[in-house]
Amino acid sequence: MNNAQAPSLPDVRGILFDLDGTLIDTAPDMALALNRLRLECNLAPIPFAQIRPQVSNGARGLLELSFGLGPDQHGFNLLRDRFLQLYNQDIASASSLFGGFPAVLAELDRRAIHWGIVTNKPGFLTRNLLKNLNIDAPVVVAGDDLPRRKPAPDQLIYAAGGLKLRPQEILYVGDHERDIQASRAAHMPAAAARWGYLDGERPIEDWRADVILDQPADLLRWLDAAPGRVAEPRVVLQND
Repeated sequence: MNNAQAPSLPDVRGILFDLDGTLIDTAPDMALALNRLRLECNLAPIPFAQIRPQVSNGARGLLELSFGLGPDQHGFNLLRDRFLQLYNQDIASASSLFGGFPAVLAELDRRAIHWGIVTNKPGFLTRNLLKNLNIDAPVVVAGDDLPRRKPAPDQLIYAAGGLKLRPQEILYVGDHERDIQASRAAHMPAAAARWGYLDGERPIEDWRADVILDQPADLLRWLDAAPGRVAEPRVVLQND
């Protein structure tokens, strides 16, 4: 855990999480859907190691990786719709919470720290995934719930209202620089998740996050150690 910036923050009373690559490891199912689409197009599969870093960039990033197509190019919309259809069919076959998160979420509930999810993932996929994984998040804001999505601050501000907290009282955790940009625009403290799908465009240390978390368990340690907080007994997690 790296909190070299030593932020001076008010007591955090809420946590918001990005979804893909932060809270849930969705890369295996996203990769499976992408390679199924490639098979339909008579193309060889792409190794998982090449797909994983692009998962946080959604269908746009994955289709650019696989087919070299951008949103404004002919054929993109057809491929995107088919990819999303294939993905939705088996959306939770191999996806799960990242290691340590069941205990982290249980501890947040015990401490009465409200939490929720803010993602650029389309709403129908987000809610289907959460339903299949039996994750009951108190607040969920998906990518098509508002006119603008991250890196715009709108979703985070809206989610703060759902938690009935000020943005300054909420920590947003994400694995992409756009998450940190959205947090700063919303005047919300930001944590960068090093365990996520870092795409390598810029080093995580350059994102200007308030804290860099190496693993989910670090979130509780940061809450205990951050300035102005009363430390609670350290929670020992399975993967410590």
